[in-house]
Amino acid sequence: MSRKKSRNSRDRKRENRKKEKEKKTSLEPWQFFQTFKQRGEWVELLFMAAAYLYGFRVLKPWGDSWEYDVAIDYLGRLIRVQVKSSSVRNGTGYFCQFRRNYLIDKPYSLDELDLFATYIIPEKVWYIIPASVILTPTVKTAITVCPMTARKQDRYKYEQYREAWHLLKQTRSQLRRHKV
Repeated sequence: MSRKKSRNSRDRKRENRKKEKEKKTSLEPWQFFQTFKQRGEWVELLFMAAAYLYGFRVLKPWGDSWEYDVAIDYLGRLIRVQVKSSSVRNGTGYFCQFRRNYLIDKPYSLDELDLFATYIIPEKVWYIIPASVILTPTVKTAITVCPMTARKQDRYKYEQYREAWHLLKQTRSQLRRHKV
C-alpha cells in the first residue's frame, strides 16, 4: 500500500510541476518580471536595440542617478531620453505615467531630459514624445495613448508621436518647440 501511495504522490508532484511549467509558458514576456524595476530595465533594452536598428548611437549612463535612462548621440549632439512603459488599459487606450516613481513627487524638467519614449507593451508600439509636450505649459503626470475607442476627439492628440523615431534627429531647441 505504501508503494502505491508514494507512486500517487510522485504522480501528483509531476502533474503539479507540469502545470506550473504550462502556466509560465502561457504568460506574456513582461509578466515574468517580479518588479517594475526589472520590467523597466527590459524596456530600456528594447528601446536601445530599436534606436540602434534605426541607426542611432546609443549611450547608457552608469548607474541610476541620472534623470534620463538613455542618451542618443546624433551628429555629436546628445538627446536625453526617459524610457517608460505601460500595459494598463483604461477605457479608451493605454494609461502612461510620467512620474519619477511613486516615492518622488517632484516632476521632471526640461533641464533634465529632452524626450520620453513610452512603450505600450501589449501593442508592441513606441511613442517618442518631446518632453516639452508633457512638461509644458502645465506638467502632465499621465496621458492616454494608443486609443482603442475614441470617445472624445482629443484622444488622438498624441498619435503624431507613435513610432516618431525621426524626433531623435532633432536638436534640443527644436524638441522644445513641440506642443500638443
